Amino acid sequence: MERRVIAHVDMDAFYVSVELQRRPELRGLPVVVAGTGPRAVVTTASYEARRYGIFSATPAERARRLCPEAVFIPPDFDLYRARSKEVMVVLREHVDRVEVVGLDEAYLDLIAFDRPRAAARRVKAAVRERAGLGCSIGIGPSKLVAKVASDAEKPDGFVVLSREQACERFAGASPGLIPGIGPKTVDRLRERGIETLGQLAAASPADLARTFGERLGLHLARLACFEDGREIETVRVAKSESRETTFDTDLRGLDALEPVLDRLSAELCRTLARQERTGRTIGIKVRLDDFSTHTRAHTRDEATNDVAVVSSTARELLRRFDPPRPVRLLGVRVAGLDEAETGRQPHAAAAGQLELSM
Repeated sequence: MERRVIAHVDMDAFYVSVELQRRPELRGLPVVVAGTGPRAVVTTASYEARRYGIFSATPAERARRLCPEAVFIPPDFDLYRARSKEVMVVLREHVDRVEVVGLDEAYLDLIAFDRPRAAARRVKAAVRERAGLGCSIGIGPSKLVAKVASDAEKPDGFVVLSREQACERFAGASPGLIPGIGPKTVDRLRERGIETLGQLAAASPADLARTFGERLGLHLARLACFEDGREIETVRVAKSESRETTFDTDLRGLDALEPVLDRLSAELCRTLARQERTGRTIGIKVRLDDFSTHTRAHTRDEATNDVAVVSSTARELLRRFDPPRPVRLLGVRVAGLDEAETGRQPHAAAAGQLELSM
């Protein structure tokens, strides 16, 4: 296999750091970026706030209890997107092949550099100088190693690891350290006496395949050994666009839900029209008060971003589902955007497909 050198750039507490630039008097204090509703969750917490056990996705009410003296700031995503673009411009000025994977992170292909570590340090310094923001960088032979390395010594980290070094360094860590190994899989592994990455790496792939199915079992075995063949993708075109909202109090009945669905559809279609993009698959997402999540989708013959079409289709999907319990979250989605542009047939089932996920 051709040698690869990949860096993962991860901005340090990005949203908080951006807020501190316009409110420098808050530096050194526990600062939390979170919404204001009763069901709001933390978007980002400063490292001072994290000492109190406040992290991304922590319910905002719980965060206030954990640290009553914390400063809470509502998120300003327009600002974060603008600042993210500034950072990505800096990265592309130093490295030809950049894969942006979020507002606050990106992969860099450093194979062309004779001294990749020095190149990564120049990137780190340039982000600090040009954007005034700190970042952590991990370097490795794969995206997986680079990703985990970038998180190992935050904030302001700079970690270089081979695959073997990653296996050794993180052998005692929970399998949940690996992106893609979620809490439910961690629990299933624990039930089988596997509590660390080292134990997972030592497990028989055949046993894992019997427990989790051949595909997932073998995938877990590879992840535990930090084996990852994914390449840098310099162009990442969104395949779908969606809008969703979580209600402050649960809503029941179509009369209450359909106006919300119409509003979300209008917001979504305005974005698609601005992007000059259309899609064939229209879907809804419904989360009930018992936290079960249900999706429904319909694939049309022709692509669209027409709000009347999207809204009416979403309404029909909602009526056919007819939520049996109060609704906590509602969302609408238009998918297959790249298929609409290239003329490829969608991977989904035929028109009228209904999809259910729990």
